Amino acid sequence: MKRLMDLVLSLLALAVLSPVLLVAAVACVWGDGFPVFFRQVRVGLNGREFHMYKFRSMVRNAGTLGPHFTEGGADPRITPVGRFLRRTSIDELPQLLNVIKGDMSLVGPRPDLPVQRSLYSEAQWAERCSVRPGITGLAQVLFRSEATHEQRLTADLRYAREVSVWLDLQILVGTVKRLGRLIAN
Repeated sequence: MKRLMDLVLSLLALAVLSPVLLVAAVACVWGDGFPVFFRQVRVGLNGREFHMYKFRSMVRNAGTLGPHFTEGGADPRITPVGRFLRRTSIDELPQLLNVIKGDMSLVGPRPDLPVQRSLYSEAQWAERCSVRPGITGLAQVLFRSEATHEQRLTADLRYAREVSVWLDLQILVGTVKRLGRLIAN
């Protein structure tokens, strides 16, 4: 049921949001040239690695210029267009393709980089990887990107233990509400 919901809602979102996707792609090119998309190896279900897609919000070769995590709004690698894409979470929309491919779900823990495995115990890592990663998740609804590692871990493990279509619907509604407030401000 969850996979069917992911497919239907992702295809619907791509159709409805196609004008936004087109404008974002043009803005990326206008702001810093090609490529439009950023592709990065992440860890998914059962620890399987996959390439996650995003609109590129940082300068080209940003990975060679700094750490795997951003330094908030002050990170000089983020382009002006990228700052807007990140603030509105439009940079995440290409992950709808990851959902259609089956690498991700609409809802689940955000996918980690392989190097982040060292932040978890074996049991925590196994539990976190027991569900498909998501575009949004419990941690994003509760904390957005301000969560500490411990808060995110607690929310991610809670989601893995309580996963259900009902919880997914609650998280999706919470995500839409939170994004609405962010965009309105």
